[in-house]
Amino acid sequence: MKRHDIPNVISITRILLVVPVVAALLGDHFGIAMVLFAIAGISDALDGFLAKQYHWESRLGSILDPLADKLLLVAGFATLTWLGFIPSWLLWLVLGRDIMIVTGGIAYHYLYGKFKLLPLWSSKINTFFQIVLVFVVIVEHYASLGIQYWIEMGVSMVVISVTISGAEYMIVWGRRAWRLHKNN
Repeated sequence: MKRHDIPNVISITRILLVVPVVAALLGDHFGIAMVLFAIAGISDALDGFLAKQYHWESRLGSILDPLADKLLLVAGFATLTWLGFIPSWLLWLVLGRDIMIVTGGIAYHYLYGKFKLLPLWSSKINTFFQIVLVFVVIVEHYASLGIQYWIEMGVSMVVISVTISGAEYMIVWGRRAWRLHKNN
């Protein structure tokens, strides 16, 4: 393994943490889930920092990093919804945005060709709020801190960021597709 592979190894590790996080949540082991989810959340920032700081970016990394994020967050949201800790409509809103982006990306690829997968800033902010919300919900069920207000704020921030991010993807990629369509 070379140093430039470190971000990809971190992303793969985040993918591997999904099953233990879900198992811990389903087993009411919220302390373990909290620690594992915190490690996974921090690893998201770390792999991106290392890739950018040391120019260790790769095509594989541009796929692994968002895949790891999606697997961790969808599994976290789905499990917390199953347990009744997050409203099901929020899970469907998050999934709807992701499905829209993936479907749009596939359509763009088949209609206009290969493209570089670059996350928008609104998407990074959305991922941050989703990670924070899942973490805060886990912390509340581990420590009973009475932080329901912060959970409600987290839900609001996720709703806002999902909406803005989804809309921005539609606008940015729609414009690119329109320009390519006009020029052909």
